[in-house]
Amino acid sequence: MTDFIVNLTAWGGYFGIFVLMVLENVFPPIPSEVIMGLGGIAVARGQMTLVPLIAAGTVGTVVGNYFWYAIGYRLGYHRLRPFVDRYGRWLTLDWQHVVALEAFFQSRGQWVVFVFRFMPAFRTMVSLPAGMARMSHVRFLLWTAAGSAIWNTGLAVAGYYLGANFRELDRFIGPAAIALTVAIVVGYLWRLLRWRPRA
Repeated sequence: MTDFIVNLTAWGGYFGIFVLMVLENVFPPIPSEVIMGLGGIAVARGQMTLVPLIAAGTVGTVVGNYFWYAIGYRLGYHRLRPFVDRYGRWLTLDWQHVVALEAFFQSRGQWVVFVFRFMPAFRTMVSLPAGMARMSHVRFLLWTAAGSAIWNTGLAVAGYYLGANFRELDRFIGPAAIALTVAIVVGYLWRLLRWRPRA
């Protein structure tokens, strides 16, 4: 995967970064940490400059997230009703929860979108419920761009200063992502065991 990223970046420059970041958000297994980190290394070598790199990465992130937001927006949350009625036990929610979640996204969803930009594996997933709740296009785009710009800047700067040692971060990022995933799975199982439908 790293060789593919390096080759595409070398071939396409900032456009390559843009394409990779779009793909990273449409197909989450592609790691943004590596894409922007290698971009930062390219800046340190004089092959790129920092601001256009961050801009290309951020625009790609927004486009990739908007793909899932648009799907959710087109579907709407009302189409979930039969699915929730049938599988609510395994989802640990009932229809009142869905209605409450939709209202929450309408009022404070921008903070969820912003904060989730810093969470591995959930950065893309939040776009779908935001769209299904019909969160404002402008709010979604602005807060996605804000969170993405901060995240991408941090990764690019880390790549710039760490240079070739940037890949050593995988030793920390990988276990941290696994630990977070395990915690979420355990939390789901705990909720599943304790969940009772509302009357």
